[in-house]
Order: sequence, then C-alpha cells, then structure tokens
Amino acid sequence: MPDFYAVIGNPIRHSKSPIIHMEFARQTQQDMHYEAILAPLDGFEAAVRTFQQSGGKGMNVTLPFKLDAYAISTRLTDRATAAQAVNTLKFDENHGILGDNTDGAGLIRDIEVNQGVTIVGKSVLLMGAGGAARGAILPLLERKPYLLALANRTKEKAQVLQKQFSSHGNILSGHYQDIAGKNFDIVINATSASLHGELPFLPTGIFNKASLAYDMMYGKELTPFLKFARQQGVDNLIDGVGMLVEQAAESFFIWRGIRPETRRIIEILKK
Repeated sequence: MPDFYAVIGNPIRHSKSPIIHMEFARQTQQDMHYEAILAPLDGFEAAVRTFQQSGGKGMNVTLPFKLDAYAISTRLTDRATAAQAVNTLKFDENHGILGDNTDGAGLIRDIEVNQGVTIVGKSVLLMGAGGAARGAILPLLERKPYLLALANRTKEKAQVLQKQFSSHGNILSGHYQDIAGKNFDIVINATSASLHGELPFLPTGIFNKASLAYDMMYGKELTPFLKFARQQGVDNLIDGVGMLVEQAAESFFIWRGIRPETRRIIEILKK
C-alpha cells in the first residue's frame, strides 16, 4: 500500500505539486500517492488532522496557510523557527508534527544554480511580508547581498520582519512608495497578487538594465509583475516554477530521505 502525501491550500486547483511529487516518486521508485486538498479558510487544522489520522505521512502547505502550519507544528526546524512560517509537514507515529520551511532553499537554488545569478554583493528587493517572504529572508541574507530591502503595502509588517532579521545582515523595510528612486539587481515578488491577476503598487525605475525580475507565482503567461518588469526594459524574467520544483525536492528529501533530480521536471512544467 502506498504512503500518502498531499498539498493543502485555498485556492489549490492551480497547484502543480501532485505532478511534481508523483514524478519524483517514479524517478526514485518510491511507493507513494500525492493529492491536492482544498481546505476552508477557517478549516485548515481540521483538514490537516483528518489527513494525518487517515494515515497520511506528510503535507506541503501553500497559500494562505503557512502561518497556520507553523502554529500547529509540535516540532520545528531551525529555518522554520526563523521564518515563523511552515510549508512542509511531516507526521510521526505519535501524532506529532514536524514543521519545516523549504521555500528559501528552493528560491536560492533556483536563482543561483538554475539561473546562474549570484546573490552575493547584490541589492535585492523582496516584496511582501507573508509566509512566502518570511521563508526567503534568512536564506537570502545568508547569501550576503549588499542590501535586502523589504517592501509591503502594510509598512508595519515589513518593519517587524526587519527587526526580526536585522542581526543577520543589511536589511531595510518600508512601503512600496518608500523605494521610489531606488533600483535593485534582483527584485522578487513574494506576494500573492499575481495569483489574483493583480500588481502590487510599484514605482517605476526600480529595475536596472541587468536586473533579475523573479515572481514566486507562475502561470501559462507572464504574471502581471513580470509584464510590468518587461515594460520597464527587463529581459531576465523568471517565474516560480523552478522554485516550486526545488522546494518540493527539499520536502521530498525530508519525507523520503532521497533527493530527486529536478531539471527534467522543471523543463516539463515550463513546456
């Protein structure tokens, strides 16, 4: 009988995680089944408990439940503790829940290994202050950028994160209006705006000619953020497919103890 895993979120129809993990299972000859679960906005914990009690081994967590996943975890990895957000749950035999955050590891690997873009010494703008942004801050700072700037529509939320991570590197925070007149080598959209076909209120001029515009979201066409970047003259436009696959590979390793090869599945999804 296969081991059962799932991704949980709301919305969830767009998720490619079942395709990715079943390809990983085929590639590594693991006997497992993976499904997508739509949880009510007020029913995340109940949905997780139901899956766990039915014999599920682990779950990926996507929007908008990464902070909820952090709250129900009975044990946390260091990177989940730093992020205060969880995207990977592993259930143990005693009904405990290990919470981890693989988002940052997936992001860094996609930028530096798959895209060949060095973060060291660069100016980086990270948009958003939710679970996705939280998981990226410490891994980004560990790569020693010249500056990491956090921008969010609620300035106070960005300031809380600045204070939390200020001991790890050069980090600033503010509203989108506060970055007017500044430009960055790497601009990362960690908001959910693209998922809803929207664009955060970004001033023009934040990109330089060699900037990397990176959206953690993905779709059949360019996201609104990537379209905006293209209009600003940016050629290096990357969506979140690579990050999705790389963070999934990290989750798979946590669950199964095997690290799958990612390049082929990234190519399949992009096609």
